[in-house]
Parts: sequence; C-alpha cells; structure tokens
Amino acid sequence: MGTSGTGSERPCWVVFDYGEVISKPTSALPRITAELGMDGAALHSVSAAYFAEREAYDRGCDDHEYWSAVAARLGTSVDERLSRELTRLDVAGWSETDPGTLLLLRELTASGTPLALLSNAPGSFAREAERTRWAEHFHQVVFSADLGMAKPDEEIWRVLLERIDASPERCLFFDDREPNVAAARAAGLHARRWQGPEHAREVLRSRGVLPAANDD
Repeated sequence: MGTSGTGSERPCWVVFDYGEVISKPTSALPRITAELGMDGAALHSVSAAYFAEREAYDRGCDDHEYWSAVAARLGTSVDERLSRELTRLDVAGWSETDPGTLLLLRELTASGTPLALLSNAPGSFAREAERTRWAEHFHQVVFSADLGMAKPDEEIWRVLLERIDASPERCLFFDDREPNVAAARAAGLHARRWQGPEHAREVLRSRGVLPAANDD
C-alpha cells in the first residue's frame, strides 16, 4: 500500500490537517510568555517548553496538566485560574485562519468534494473549532485528543478511514509535517506535503478534483 502516495487515481475524499494548513502559525506565544510573568527575553525558552509538552496535550492530557508541565520546564508553576487564561490565549492563537486556504475549502465544497479534517489538537481547541464557520466545510472532523492517539500513529489512519467509510486509495491528505505525510502514504493514502493553497490547488487540478485553470 505504500505506493499510493504517488498514484494518479482521482481521490474521492480530501483530508486536511489544521495547524499551519488551515490556520496561520500561532500568534499566542508572546502573550503566554507575559502571562507566565516572564519578559520578552524568555520567549525562546517558553516556546521550547510549549512545544516540548505539546504531544502529550494533543494526545489528550487536560489543560491544567499541560500548562503545569510547561511551567515546570520553566521553573515556575500555574494555578487553575492561570491555566484557564493560558488555554484561552492558546486557542485564540491557533484560531487565525489563512484566507487562501479558506478560499480553497469553499471551492472544494462548491465542487461537491467531500472533505475531512484530521488534526493533532487538544480537546479545548477541538471544542472551539467545531463551532467555527470553516468547520462547516467538513463532513468529518477528527481530533487527536478525542482518540488518545495522534499522527503519525498507525492506528489513527484506520480510525479516519472508518469515520469517512472510504478506502485509503480514495483519499488525498495534506499535512505540513513530513512524518505525517510519510505515515499517511504507508497507510495507503495519497498524501502531499502542504506548501500553501496555490500548490494544493495545482495538485487537486492535476488529480481531477478541481477543474483545470483553463476550464474555470
């Protein structure tokens, strides 16, 4: 099945990652640094701690557990009130979407292409995301924290395919991280590294999902 990532068969489903695909990179880290009582010089250290603990958060640990682990790496601590505020800032930081990607989602929806979302994300973000306008484009949304697993785990692809009731060769997956792209291909999906909405549109046109430019 590992060769499906380079095949030319027209996919039925298009599956998107969220972070830095639909969204812009988080803008929250300076505010998070300030809320932790640190100055701008600590931004690099806060960023390192934030991302070092992110996998556990994406796999389902709760908000306070995550922020306590981040704070411990920085030699400090957080209470429940601060944890709630940091979570609010974090969700807001990942909520700024890329207009070009939203346009692509609208084009795919108008073409009748079924869309799914597969995102490594904590539960707090997932609940907010489900209420957004962009989420209405998706027939299925799958968040890692709800499953207790995350990309690139082998099992998560089985869950995705069960949710959308599709065979892997009928799916085209976009993600900004190469390990996730490689894992999707190993599971039999067509998969491409995200390089922006214009590149994705070219890929979709080449596979017949969207009409060629001269047919628009």
